[in-house]
Amino acid sequence: MDNKKTIVMDAVKEERTTRDILQIVYDSLNERGYNAVDQMVGYILSGDPSYITSYNNARNLIGKIDRDDLVEELLNNYLEK
Repeated sequence: MDNKKTIVMDAVKEERTTRDILQIVYDSLNERGYNAVDQMVGYILSGDPSYITSYNNARNLIGKIDRDDLVEELLNNYLEK
């Protein structure tokens, strides 16, 4: 007789802030040897996801942020400092 058991795992949804996502993307690009700032600027200006590496799920993560919201947040942060 087969002893098959079903294991139920709850997926824990981890909420990441825009800052968290940008840091992950930046670190992933650096780890892969890219100029992270240049690549991220290219992505923001063009919307082309190929500027962002898929390493560490970085491309998928940055795609979750609306680019207009991202530019607005970056500008606000820059002007506050």
